[in-house]
Amino acid sequence: MSGNKKLLDKGIKYMLYALPLMFLGPSVIYNAFINKHNVWHYLVLGVGIILCLLAVYFMFKGIKTLTDVLFNHDK
Repeated sequence: MSGNKKLLDKGIKYMLYALPLMFLGPSVIYNAFINKHNVWHYLVLGVGIILCLLAVYFMFKGIKTLTDVLFNHDK
């Protein structure tokens, strides 16, 4: 059970990493579209897209880890 608890904690950590990114990424993208006249528009847009992709990655890793724990998948 100790191994499952560690894996469960790992899955929850991934989900907690994704939570702020889910709000930060779209906010940065929105800011980039509001400031189109700025020189840094494409850089800020790229950072926002990367943050959104990281949020999706961490959510996927977290959900996969949690389902591995719940359904007793051995690696």
